[in-house]
Amino acid sequence: MTSAESFVQIKIRVAAAVFHGDEVALIHRLKNGRDQYTLPGGNVEPGEAIPQALARELDEELGLDVAALDSAPQLTWLQDAMVTRPGSTPPRKLHLVFRLHIDRCTRARLRAVEYDDTVGTGHLTWCHYKDTAGKALFPPVPLAEPAGPTAPLDAADALLPALDDTNYQWI
Repeated sequence: MTSAESFVQIKIRVAAAVFHGDEVALIHRLKNGRDQYTLPGGNVEPGEAIPQALARELDEELGLDVAALDSAPQLTWLQDAMVTRPGSTPPRKLHLVFRLHIDRCTRARLRAVEYDDTVGTGHLTWCHYKDTAGKALFPPVPLAEPAGPTAPLDAADALLPALDDTNYQWI
């Protein structure tokens, strides 16, 4: 286990729970022979505003034009992560996870494959939000909560428990 002092650099990562009805979009990869699912997103670049970073990442990974949506993404969860990974010590990450909803036509235009030089090729998959409870999801946000994808947001629920080596393990 790495000590908290090892996480001196902080990076911000944006991601989105993209919903179409009760289904959520996930990027699926096989890592070390196991399934891993991630919410579309990535790191904020130096000097980049959060909304622009989210729009850029969703365009890069899904071909989704956030500006064309009927409503803006809503910040839903924040999660602090100090988790060691194979290789060099990673930076501490602050995950900002947004929620957004798309219509049938927008869903049909999304890319089916996401290419990433660092983590490999991922495939867009859709599943009912409650079915995410048993999946290896990154970041591990509570998508399967019973309130549903259109429930009103409660600021008191936005800050999730921090991640570290005692409660999260990389695949």
